[in-house]
Amino acid sequence: MPVPNDGVTIAASWNALIKDKPEDQIFEDYFFLDQMKQGEAFKSVDGGDLITGSLEYTTNGTVQWYSDLETISTTRQDVFDRFEFGWKEIAGTVVQSELESAINQGSAQKFDLLNEKLENLKDSFAQKMNEALFSDGTGSSGKELGGLQHVVATSPTSGTVGGINRANFSFWRNQQASGVKTTSAYDNLRAVMRSVYNLSSNGVNGQHPKFGVTTRTVFEGYEGLLLANERFTDKSSGEGAFKNETLKFKGMKLAYDNDCPSGVLYQLNPKFLKLAYQKGHWYKAHPSVEPANQTAKVFKVHSICNLVVTNPRMLGVVTAIT
Repeated sequence: MPVPNDGVTIAASWNALIKDKPEDQIFEDYFFLDQMKQGEAFKSVDGGDLITGSLEYTTNGTVQWYSDLETISTTRQDVFDRFEFGWKEIAGTVVQSELESAINQGSAQKFDLLNEKLENLKDSFAQKMNEALFSDGTGSSGKELGGLQHVVATSPTSGTVGGINRANFSFWRNQQASGVKTTSAYDNLRAVMRSVYNLSSNGVNGQHPKFGVTTRTVFEGYEGLLLANERFTDKSSGEGAFKNETLKFKGMKLAYDNDCPSGVLYQLNPKFLKLAYQKGHWYKAHPSVEPANQTAKVFKVHSICNLVVTNPRMLGVVTAIT
């Protein structure tokens, strides 16, 4: 990749910049990653070669209506099993030469080059991680974690997730419905969102989707459906739209993420969707090392993690939105 201008060594000196630190031209807000790093969605796992969890997947078939001394079935029932997700690894490095350190000191230093390199590495991790959280898990020859396209699939009746074949076991399928328009743009969106929301809930007073994520195009289309219901509370401003962070659907927070695949809207619940990581191995920084044949220091950062679904039927996606 070509290096813009004169590269990081010169960019870190007084004669290259007039600001206190490099102006970010790359990184974005990663809504989905931010949601998964909060509360119960962020799951620390203490060891183990796999991420596993127990499932109660069917009812006891011996329960029956009967009369008097009629025989009751004593056939042993298999009602439990488990899912299994493998660990995925992601790593990156920062290299700082002695020459760079020498140039970036004293009166010539506009910002701390090494610290900003490390900050860039952290942001690069976030970018790569957020992209993967929307993936189907086939990237980098299958080394990438399996994202929403894998665990909350647009075709939930096929494929194997967590070691369970969805074609054979309907209990392991997420909810899905098409949001394609009938006449005008987004004329079916709210109705389908209601349907998927209810399908992803376990009753009126039970669990419901807690947040939704979609593309900016769909997000703006949904906002356009709400404009007729907006109310001005400040006559001095006459504000004619909603703030992004206040859009909701049935209490579910809704936002957009630029890594979200086109034409879909996910409805998710962190109780059943986890960003699992090995304890002590989330953005783990290793001590710097000095190569024997170079005047430099190398810093490594490493994560061991995966996206895990524990109950797919409580997660949903609206597809083919137009």
